Amino acid sequence: MINYDFIEAIIFDGFFAAIASIGFAVISNPPRKAILVSAFLAAVGHGLRYCLLHSTSLDIASASFLAAFSIGMLSIFFAKKIHCPAEVFSFPSLLPMIPGMFAYKTILALVKFIQCKDDSASVDIIVAIFRNGLTATFVMFALVVGVAVPMFIFHKQSFAVTRILKLVKKDR
Repeated sequence: MINYDFIEAIIFDGFFAAIASIGFAVISNPPRKAILVSAFLAAVGHGLRYCLLHSTSLDIASASFLAAFSIGMLSIFFAKKIHCPAEVFSFPSLLPMIPGMFAYKTILALVKFIQCKDDSASVDIIVAIFRNGLTATFVMFALVVGVAVPMFIFHKQSFAVTRILKLVKKDR
């Protein structure tokens, strides 16, 4: 049976990721088509990560890797369609998935550790530092590797996308 609340949550998650991706994409002044593709990829990737986190037993790093891999694969496909480098819309699509809360909690725990005078409480703070810091690190690593693998696999196609446009302009 379909749970409409879960589908609605996935759609909202993807929608807000798409808005954030548009903001990140506009900063680098890409073509307008690339902004829309970036928003679509962010919605798909973030929605997939949300779905994997809440419907499977995957952790956030593994779900982020699979979402980033899907963004990378789709960016190669769209790069061919709109003759724009895949990096132009794949990287802004990843930015909404950066684990800011884990990084924030790491820094907050570091400050608490510096201010802590009680040895028994400092053990819990050190655990929080390592748990949040390692989670943020592994998620960032998963995002980078996940989006880079398709670009390394399809390097010739990714490289040829920008060269095709230059060859077309030379023929005119």
